Formats: sequence, C-alpha cells, structure tokens
Amino acid sequence: MMRRDDDILPLNLRDHGAQLYRSAAINDLAGLLAVISSLPGERAGVRLNGLGGLDSFLTPKGSIGSIAAGALGSTSRPVRAILFDKTATTNWSLAWHQDRTIAVREKIAVDGFGPWTVKGGMLHVAPPFDLLKRMVTLRVHLDDVPATNAPLLIAPGSHRDGRIPVDAINDTVRQRGILRCVAKAGDIWLYATPILHASEIAAVPARRRVLQLDFAAEDLPGGLEWLGI
Repeated sequence: MMRRDDDILPLNLRDHGAQLYRSAAINDLAGLLAVISSLPGERAGVRLNGLGGLDSFLTPKGSIGSIAAGALGSTSRPVRAILFDKTATTNWSLAWHQDRTIAVREKIAVDGFGPWTVKGGMLHVAPPFDLLKRMVTLRVHLDDVPATNAPLLIAPGSHRDGRIPVDAINDTVRQRGILRCVAKAGDIWLYATPILHASEIAAVPARRRVLQLDFAAEDLPGGLEWLGI
C-alpha cells in the first residue's frame, strides 16, 4: 500500500524508478535502532561493514530484504550499507547526482571498472553502468521525514536515461520534474540505483536517520567481490 501525500503519486519501480512501501519495517524499528545504537551519531554518512545484527532483516524473507528480492529475485543480497543521521547540527545538502560506485573487497584490474576511490576507509570502484541498472537501493526510514525535514528528492523516470553527463543533469531534472520522498518511521522507499537524486537543507530540522542499502543479485566478474556489509 502506498501513502498519498500532496506530491506523492502512485509510483512504481519500473516506470518511475521509485516505489514506497508504507510501514514495511514498522515492526522491526526497535530492533534496527538497537543495532545502530553503537554507531557514531550526527554524521552525514557512516558506511557500514562488519556490523552484526542486520542479517535477519536483510534476507529474502526479512522485512527489508524481501522488498529487494521482489525486485531482483531470490538471489538478491545487500552489497553496501550507509547510515545517514541528519539533525539540526548536521544539516547538510546534497546536489543532484547519480550513484555510480560500488564497494569491493580488493582492487583487481577488470575491463570497464574504474576509476577507484576510497570512501569511509572502504574500496570503491565505478562499474559499467549496465551493472548499476541491475541494482536497487532501499532507504529504511527510522524517523519521520516530512517535507520540512529534507526528504530525498528524485527526478522520476531518470533511471531510464542511462549515464547522465554532469553538465546535462540540470536539464534532465527540469524535464523529469522533482518528487519529494516524504516518509514516516518504518516506511521503506525502493529506488532504481541510478536514479537522479538530491537532498536540501532541512527547513525545520529534526532527527532524520535513514539506513540506505544497495542490493544486487549477481556476482562480479574477473575475481572482484562485493564488500557486502
């Protein structure tokens, strides 16, 4: 079921690159909050690796993993996780962009993969764009995110536009329009990983914790391995 707000249409993943699953994680909120309680708070983004306690939520039968499995199939698995914790003192903005990197275990030269970067102490690489098109990203909302508290902005349908040159992003956003992905605690937004997205500074800042997870359903080529979580 989808919640209708002023600027939320009945979106679906295939056509729009985004779909809302209302209250999908509501029964697991306490457990999720307990898992992340040891992490540093009020950080723009904490990349997670080796954090115990999440597995049961992320399997194809878990409250989060089942949504990914519905999009990618039963072989889907989490390959990257980031906790965003926006507050009145960590109230940042994020320009329009596409996510274009994945986290891997070690650097191996494979055609089509590069450049390489290190983010949060973890090795990342830009894969062929077609691989990103076969991934999905889930944002699990641990707090309410009304329109005044910097919900994620997306350009619906932009996942269909392929790799968008940086100098064409603003034109694409104008053509596709902008949707504010408001949410209640326990809601999960499912996105096509390459969708254009952004975030503004909150007009009325409050705690806004979001667990963001990338899922894939295939192995990487040439000996590369997903870092996982």
